[in-house]
Amino acid sequence: MIGRIAGVIVHRAADHVMVDVRGVGYIVHISERTAAGLPPVGQAVALYTDLLVREDLLQLFGFPTLLEKEWHKLLTSVQGIGAKASLAILGTLGAEGLGRSIALGDWAAVRKAQGVGPKLAQRVVLELKDKAPSVMALGGVLTVDAGTAVIEDDAPPVAKAPVAPKAAADAPSSAAAQSEALSALTNLGYNPSEAASAVAQAAAAEPDAATSALIRAALRSLAPKE
Repeated sequence: MIGRIAGVIVHRAADHVMVDVRGVGYIVHISERTAAGLPPVGQAVALYTDLLVREDLLQLFGFPTLLEKEWHKLLTSVQGIGAKASLAILGTLGAEGLGRSIALGDWAAVRKAQGVGPKLAQRVVLELKDKAPSVMALGGVLTVDAGTAVIEDDAPPVAKAPVAPKAAADAPSSAAAQSEALSALTNLGYNPSEAASAVAQAAAAEPDAATSALIRAALRSLAPKE
C-alpha cells in the first residue's frame, strides 16, 4: 500500500498531478481544493495517498492531511460514493465543512458537490451521522500535513516554494478546538452524534472560538429545554 508520496511536480491539472519520485512519475488524483493549494510545476510536494486496486486499474488519490484521507475512506464506505464522488465532496466542503454538514444533518451542503444528487447526499448524511464523530474527534491530531518532499543531492535543481508564516503555536486550529470540545462532551457522557451536532452548531456560529467557548456553547445547546 502506498500511503504517502513525495517528490517534484512535473505536470498538474485541475483533478490530478504527476509527481516525479526518483525518475518515476506517479499520477495522483486530487480534489480541486487540494489542487488549488499545491505549488506550481517544478516544486516539491508531499501528499498522503490512498491506492485503489481493481483487476484492470490502479489509481492513487492524494490528500494534504491524514484527516482528509480518513474522511475519504469513510465517504467511500457509503454505497454509491466512489473515489471521484468523494473527492468532489471534499473539494466542495473540505474536511471540516464535511464534518459540520454531517453533524448538522445538512445534506443540501453535500448535494452541492458535482455529481451528487439529493438522494445520495441524504444517504451520506444518514449513514455517516453515527460514524462521523469518531473522525471529527481525531481532527486535532490528523490535521498535520504530509510534510515536505526530500530532494536527493543528485536530483535536478528544484525551486523552493515560499514559506508561509506560521500561526502562533498556542493558537489551535478550528479542527483541533472542535476535536477537543467533542472529546470533552463525550467524556461527560453525551451521545457522540448529539455532541458533534452541538459542537458543529457552536463552530458555525463562531468559527474562531477556542475550545472552552465551544464547550460552553455546546452545553447550552444540549441543556434540557424547559
